[in-house]
Amino acid sequence: RTRADLEALLADREAGKAVVGGILGIEGAHPLEGELANLDLIEAAGHRVIGLHHFFDNELGGSLHGQGNHGLSDFGRAVVAEVAKRGMVLDLAHSSPQVAQDVLEMTDIPLVVSHTGVRAHCDVKRNFPDALMQEIAATGGVIGMGYWDEVACGDIRPAGIAKMIVKAVEVVGIDHVSLGSDFDGSVATAFDTSEMPALTQALMDAGLTETQIRKVMGENMLRVLLARLN
Repeated sequence: RTRADLEALLADREAGKAVVGGILGIEGAHPLEGELANLDLIEAAGHRVIGLHHFFDNELGGSLHGQGNHGLSDFGRAVVAEVAKRGMVLDLAHSSPQVAQDVLEMTDIPLVVSHTGVRAHCDVKRNFPDALMQEIAATGGVIGMGYWDEVACGDIRPAGIAKMIVKAVEVVGIDHVSLGSDFDGSVATAFDTSEMPALTQALMDAGLTETQIRKVMGENMLRVLLARLN
């Protein structure tokens, strides 16, 4: 829930303890039901990542998969402003490009696109235009690379995902790429969490250094979490 919780977990790992941590979030802010006060309930329940949209337009504005490239509504702007004040992470995955642009214009907090790809590698609507990804990265944020065909356009084995990650690094820089598996998102993947060493090996084979791999495998996302959590 807090920066102190995360720092304690990291300290336990440094001490050799086999501990696992998680962070709660919502994928689509429709549970707010158009009421800003409901953000208090979501925060109190422990959620710290707020995805504005999922597969449909909502009271906050347009979804990437909605009826048009609609931007933030007045309510959406109020939610973004409030999330920015709190110890929460704002996730633009599934939001329309116009919503992402509106968010960029009204806040300077580090932003996340938690599970996606880059058009330089896979030119599909599901992936934001590379120029927009670069603007998001410029906030100090991160772009999470997904492991499924829709965002990867083909090879979703570790070597294929590593190729996509390398392309993402070319687009937004090594400090702004992270993993965004969508393992729990009802998508088909070619490997699971037990096989993550295969992805590490694929990144090594693709030419990334140990320092670069550490950033992609977690350090970049940790930077954002430590910056945003209270």
